[in-house]
Amino acid sequence: MAIKLGPNQYGKAGVRLVTVTRDGDVHHLKDLTVSTALRGDLAKTHLTGDNSDVVATDTQKNTVYAFAKESPVGEIEDFGLRLARHFVGRFGQITGARVTIDEHAWDRITVGGRPHDHAFSRSSEEKRTTVVTVENDRAWVVSGLRDLVVLKSTGSEFHGFPRDEYTTLAETDDRILATAVTAQWRYQGSAIDWRKSFAEIRRILLETFATKHSLSLQQTLYAMGEAVLEARGEVAEIRLSMPNKHHLVVDLSPFGLTNDNEVFHATDRPYGLIEGTVLRDDAEDPGPAWQ
Repeated sequence: MAIKLGPNQYGKAGVRLVTVTRDGDVHHLKDLTVSTALRGDLAKTHLTGDNSDVVATDTQKNTVYAFAKESPVGEIEDFGLRLARHFVGRFGQITGARVTIDEHAWDRITVGGRPHDHAFSRSSEEKRTTVVTVENDRAWVVSGLRDLVVLKSTGSEFHGFPRDEYTTLAETDDRILATAVTAQWRYQGSAIDWRKSFAEIRRILLETFATKHSLSLQQTLYAMGEAVLEARGEVAEIRLSMPNKHHLVVDLSPFGLTNDNEVFHATDRPYGLIEGTVLRDDAEDPGPAWQ
């Protein structure tokens, strides 16, 4: 029996980066978590401990900070492309680089009806995300969002599912539908207005969730992905992960009270987890974008 080294990569995870750009009295804040991962001819370090081809993870961390100083971070997709292309272009033994970035949103605090110049608040844990992969001279960009919490208090049903001796769930034609959306979409090309595209995709996801009368969370997921692909030609495919944040109607009958979908118990676990991909049938080869 032969034993050999399989696919491998290494890098620096969870680099916290905050930048402040001063435009006179007005400050602009960027709050990112950056992770890097490098691939290539790295067998020696695994097999013999020879580190002559290893770009230290500390070097990768320092590169993130240096690049943030040398030029504005800008859109996270552009920043990720700059970093990934640097590692592949600078070191001959590195043939691939993946840069994962989460952007943490901050809103300006309103004072006297006006946004404050340099004071911010965070209203949710929603994050804008991107994963940039560079292999030799090719690049793939997968952007998205995470922890976008949404709820609709009606316009959702769930019935017609099979029943057996273990089924206790009642059918319903009126329920609360709530979830925390994680979405990742793969772009075709890189000559894209990243900020505009992100804003439009997020808007489409929210509007479709709100307006689509739902017979299942699966149906809602597909409708959201389909709406994005129909409206945004730069997107080849979109993957969605949507936990069902159950809201259970409380039985108030022991107290002589009726409950017409007015009082609920919100549970955090266990929960249904609905996941799926919506894609164009003529989408280009994704390469290592999803790996």
